[in-house]
Amino acid sequence: MPRTLWLLVIGMAVNVTGSSFLWPLNTIYIHDHLGKSLSVAGFVLMLNSGATVIGNLFGGALFDKIGGYKSVLLGIGISLFSLIGLTFWHGWPTYVVFLTIAGFGAGIVFPSMFAMAGSVWKEGGRKAFNAMYVAQNLGVAVGAALGGFVASYSFQLIFLANTLMYVIFLLIAVLGYRKINTISISQSSILKENAGVKNHTKLYALLILCIGYLLCWVGYVQWQTTIAAFTQELNITLKQYSFLWTVNGALIVLGQPLVNIFVKRIKSLKTQINIGIVIFIGSFALTAGAKEFPIFLTAMIILTIGEMFIWPAVPTVANDLAPKGREGFYQGIVNSTATGGRMIGPLLGGVLVDVYGTSMLFSVLIILLVVSIFTTIIYDRKIKEKKQLAHAS
Repeated sequence: MPRTLWLLVIGMAVNVTGSSFLWPLNTIYIHDHLGKSLSVAGFVLMLNSGATVIGNLFGGALFDKIGGYKSVLLGIGISLFSLIGLTFWHGWPTYVVFLTIAGFGAGIVFPSMFAMAGSVWKEGGRKAFNAMYVAQNLGVAVGAALGGFVASYSFQLIFLANTLMYVIFLLIAVLGYRKINTISISQSSILKENAGVKNHTKLYALLILCIGYLLCWVGYVQWQTTIAAFTQELNITLKQYSFLWTVNGALIVLGQPLVNIFVKRIKSLKTQINIGIVIFIGSFALTAGAKEFPIFLTAMIILTIGEMFIWPAVPTVANDLAPKGREGFYQGIVNSTATGGRMIGPLLGGVLVDVYGTSMLFSVLIILLVVSIFTTIIYDRKIKEKKQLAHAS
């Protein structure tokens, strides 16, 4: 890999390590330390995700106008402002305000980092993005492990540690990214892109598939929200809960080659996605009856295996369905769907637990995942029918 890509990979790892100090513990902090209900915690995290979406859109447009270097610095600056604020004022409601601003700042950083990665190693193709993906998961593993350890002493130190990681990220960006040449990638709105999509059958197929993808994310995000609070009620320590995310990140980094060997034997992406969803269902069925840490650990390992089947497959399907020149639009739909699941999930889960209890939550999640199997099975039915008609004629 080029030296500049290594700098981007290191920066991404530091960035995600910093944010991973906090995000697995948000619900625990809001629920246990600020004394708010899980419904309120879900709403706060929805605000954070919504701000991240806006930041993504703003960051993409900024990359076109002022380049990746300045865009990244702006995003880091906004994030640092919010994290310094959280370090000193992390009560209610200032926590909500600063957490939302942090989401906006982080949202600006990510599209510019990925755009720069693509521009500095064009001949590497997907390898550049795979390197960034591995860096993200390494950051999740390290940050979650350190976050639980630090939080067990003081949540105050969590905010300070997160701030210090962003200071390091700022230094890496200032010293390493200034000379990175980025070629502007023209951005256009979804409406403009949609106007140019002629094969609506494939677009509708992707939208049907993404319904199931959204439902999978609604379930997955419960591990960061309602299940996080559930573990605290069972007297599982913050160190142990954070270790679950360390296992998640480490398993993705180390286990991907083994999963790839198995995936190569699967004939279709549809089958691969549905295998992942069935694994998800097994994880939630096990979690529903979990009372002790080893069971949660086993359920997390199962969940992570399912994640490695589903998350890479859906963007691949989108790429296969996309008409030439519309790949970005189709990938945008996939990314928006994932963010939508992260926005809806915490609020839905919080309301279900507050009103009906955790048993109802797991029942609903399993039903939603069964629905996602159905949408995955039928998403390309119209495409197959068109092909059959074309052959018949």
